[in-house]
Amino acid sequence: MSFLCSLVAVLLIVHVRASDEAALLAFKAQLSHGGSLASWNSSTSFCSWGGITCNHRRPARVVALRLNGAGLIGALSPAIGNLTFLQTLNLSFNSLHGDIPASLSHLHHLQNLILNDNSFSGTLPVNLSSCISMTKMKLRNNKLGGRIPSELGEKLTFLAVLSLRKNSFTGPIPTSLANLSYLQFLDLSSNQLVSSIPPELGSFQSMQYFNLALNNLSGMIPPSLYNWSSLEVFDVGVNMLHGSIPDDIGSRFPKLESLYLGTNDFTGIIPSSISNISSLRSLDLVHNTFSGYMPPTWGRLGALQYLNLAHNKIEANDNKGWEFITSLANCSQLQVLALSNNSFGGQLPGSIVNLSTALQQLYLTDHRVCGSIPADVGNLVGLQLLMIANTSISGVIPESIGKLENLIELFLYNNSLYGLIPSSLGNLSQLGILAAHNGNLEGPIPTSLGELKKLFILDLAMNYRLNGTIPREILELPSLSWGLDLSYNSLSGRIPDEVRSLTNLNQLILSGNQLSGKIPDSIQNCIVLERLFLDNNSFEGSIPQSLTNIKGLSVLNLAMNKFSGNIPKAIHSIGSLQEL
Repeated sequence: MSFLCSLVAVLLIVHVRASDEAALLAFKAQLSHGGSLASWNSSTSFCSWGGITCNHRRPARVVALRLNGAGLIGALSPAIGNLTFLQTLNLSFNSLHGDIPASLSHLHHLQNLILNDNSFSGTLPVNLSSCISMTKMKLRNNKLGGRIPSELGEKLTFLAVLSLRKNSFTGPIPTSLANLSYLQFLDLSSNQLVSSIPPELGSFQSMQYFNLALNNLSGMIPPSLYNWSSLEVFDVGVNMLHGSIPDDIGSRFPKLESLYLGTNDFTGIIPSSISNISSLRSLDLVHNTFSGYMPPTWGRLGALQYLNLAHNKIEANDNKGWEFITSLANCSQLQVLALSNNSFGGQLPGSIVNLSTALQQLYLTDHRVCGSIPADVGNLVGLQLLMIANTSISGVIPESIGKLENLIELFLYNNSLYGLIPSSLGNLSQLGILAAHNGNLEGPIPTSLGELKKLFILDLAMNYRLNGTIPREILELPSLSWGLDLSYNSLSGRIPDEVRSLTNLNQLILSGNQLSGKIPDSIQNCIVLERLFLDNNSFEGSIPQSLTNIKGLSVLNLAMNKFSGNIPKAIHSIGSLQEL
């Protein structure tokens, strides 16, 4: 009898081992794997195969399959459901497609289902709710659609992490999710969810990360959601939500690090209690209708790194409202400050130059601010982007701007700036974009701009009183690629032969100046030029045959000049030409 029992046990072990091995080989058979599963063959125990973890039982069973980023291509075999002791399935960052097999519902021991960053499609199997041990479900960045099954909230009571981000789920958020009493991380962003946020979700006791951004949600944020004292990230940006921020939000979210309410229909004032959230790093309120004055106590936010208030109706004038800028000088970690498109007016406060030297991006556009750029703007040595545009700012561009040696993008267009372009701009060795069009700048273009070896856009158009010749040094910048626009100024003289160096340039716009002489044949070296505007000048002589060598030219404007002779017939052979 004991012999018979031993024989049964041996047969059982063999069967179980064969079952797990067969499931893994069936899984492999449906995939292209680029060699990452080369160790998967019957010559060795499957417990030694790459990506496999077994338990220490006898017989050994597969408890983890981790093949994230293994270059897998193909469909997920239903045979994976035969690995009945599986606790972790991580196939993220591959190229798996097709449906998620319903057979995964057999995995009653499964705790971690991680299939994010693939191309799974179809609906989320309802019977995944049978995986009652599940604590993490990560399916972000796939092509899943349909409704989120309400059964997930009814049966997966141990779920702590649910990430369905960046799929195509539709319909409302199931109220049954409120049953997930252990849930700490909920990310349903970048889907097509509709209706309102269920107030029942406020029952979560340990919520730390809550993200519903980039959906079609409407209504108000339920008051019950403001009871999450452990919350660190709250993101409902880019929806159709409305309402206002509670006055006491500072005491409701004592651990909050990121608050994103941008691109909705929120109104009312920004409560001063926000400045009591000492852990706050990011605050994004862009594209709403917040109004009133900014609280003058922002300096308490010592951890603040990102503040985006653009596209609202926040007020400031010479009597009140600008105090928050002075206060922000105490935020030593501030990296991004966006204040564009508000109801700001009055003089730009000089205290803006006292902001953190860690500041990398400063946006001051589209409002009625006047005054001048403070002379000490060079104090903001960490700036990589400075945008002062579409304002009533006047005065000169300060010489100290040349101290901003980390600057990559400089936008000073549509202002009333006047005076010379400071030669110190040539010190900005990292500069890639310089846009100072539509102003009152005057005098010659400084030759020091030829030191900007990384410049790929230069736009000084419509300053009218910029005069002198086109500096040869600018034309010797091979990095100029997107565009060189010097149109509608008072430049004179010839186009220097150094134009031949602009071999990467897509657009050359010199319209509306006083340029003269012949178009140099060397312009044919601008082999990737697509748009060439030389109209409204005093060019003379014949239209050069060499223009026909610029094979990608789509727009050529030579109107209002003093050309003579015939239009070269070969111009019509430029196959890409759309406008002459």
